[in-house]
Amino acid sequence: MVTLNPEDALSVADLHKSYDDNEVVAGIDFRVPRGTCFGLLGPNGAGKTTTLRCCLGLTFPDSGTIRLGGHTVPEEAEKARANVGVVPQFDNLDPDFTVRENLTVYGRYFGLSNAEIHGHIPDLLDFAGLVGKADARIQTLSGGMKRRLTLARAMINDPDIIFLDEPTTGLDPQARHLIWDRMKQLTTRGKTLILTTHFMDEAERLCDRLAILDHGHLIAEGAPHSLIATHIEPQVVEVFGDEAAEWANQHSRLGERVEVAGETAFFYCQNVAPLLAALKDRPALRYLHRPATLEDVFIKLTGRELRD
Repeated sequence: MVTLNPEDALSVADLHKSYDDNEVVAGIDFRVPRGTCFGLLGPNGAGKTTTLRCCLGLTFPDSGTIRLGGHTVPEEAEKARANVGVVPQFDNLDPDFTVRENLTVYGRYFGLSNAEIHGHIPDLLDFAGLVGKADARIQTLSGGMKRRLTLARAMINDPDIIFLDEPTTGLDPQARHLIWDRMKQLTTRGKTLILTTHFMDEAERLCDRLAILDHGHLIAEGAPHSLIATHIEPQVVEVFGDEAAEWANQHSRLGERVEVAGETAFFYCQNVAPLLAALKDRPALRYLHRPATLEDVFIKLTGRELRD
């Protein structure tokens, strides 16, 4: 069990939550030191959203202990949330307001004066890459602009802790990279980020540590590079083509582990030289040789089946 440390931004110990007879969070433990980016990963239905809602005091757990920003949750959730920013999975900007008005109204929820809010707005617009858009209506903004505004809005109260629920879903590569850059700036400034994402490259790039949930259980935790080194072979060869599955079954000895999904065979290897040599004799097969990634770990631990 995690020892609750008052210096941590967030610590969770033996957290349980059930709905009827379905235990969606089954005794998980983790801690998030201040000034780090922590990822909470898992397939759909793994328990991520319920865990986050419990941490924010929006859902009451059945048992367990949560401390957020030095406050016990849910008992002191309102005090804890005063120093927290939240970027929800789906943008909930008010379409009837301008960019400036959206920031102003949100700032009032935290008891900020108009002078304080208007003092923050220029820096927030610069941070979000929205300089010159203060008086723009929400309907005129692109998807990437809306997402950046939602991130800026979460910073209106200058929080120390920021929850980001799938912050780059639906964005093009340019917008994703800009969001990543802003998130790195926040950790550089000492902010703590708690991130959920389905993009494993995003988690691998941004997170200092992460936890993988499945069916309510925490099944792995650690730094991304440590999880890759611990759970997966270092080299992967993806073999494509109509004959890939049959060929992989016949040559499975060339990898420590082989998985077939559709017309792709995944060879997980310590030494890829014999496999690559064998593939040279099969020009009809295409292949990709790459180092193992966090996505390989995620698939190994949670499976390839589709979750709804």
